[in-house]
Amino acid sequence: MIYFETERLIARDYLASDYLPFSQMNADEEVMKYFPARLTTNESNALLNRNQDELTSRGYGLFAIEEKSTGEFIGFAGFHEATFEADFTPCIEIGWRLKRSVWNQGYATEAALGALAFAKENTSINEIYSFTATLNKPSEQVMQKIHFTKVATFEHPALVNGDPLNPHVLYKA
Repeated sequence: MIYFETERLIARDYLASDYLPFSQMNADEEVMKYFPARLTTNESNALLNRNQDELTSRGYGLFAIEEKSTGEFIGFAGFHEATFEADFTPCIEIGWRLKRSVWNQGYATEAALGALAFAKENTSINEIYSFTATLNKPSEQVMQKIHFTKVATFEHPALVNGDPLNPHVLYKA
């Protein structure tokens, strides 16, 4: 199913052909630089399955993103319910992850803006947050480009004190 389209992208359900590029993306050291670890093939496959299950059950989630001109799977963008312990959770977060070869082309911003328009028109989501490690300046720039406002910094409870990825920024629509 296609959920929305932008000028250059299609947000759709995951296909069987997405497993390999999804796994390659999640195993890429640069793509996963701001995450605690790269994903194994089994972990990546499980994540893809969870993403698709959420799309099927809720009608929204972390959409598979396809480049229109090539038909190629390039990553995901959309929504997920964050449930870790924090004063702003549970909440709906917007996020994105794209394969390295399509970075710096505006695709993350375009996909995020498309997802936000989809949410406004097709869901009852009232508040949307976004967060990342303070080191992840590229994602923080996307948050600013989609007109989110920085509301706080916090220590991510899933990461140990002293981990350079622990300090996080929190943005809200």
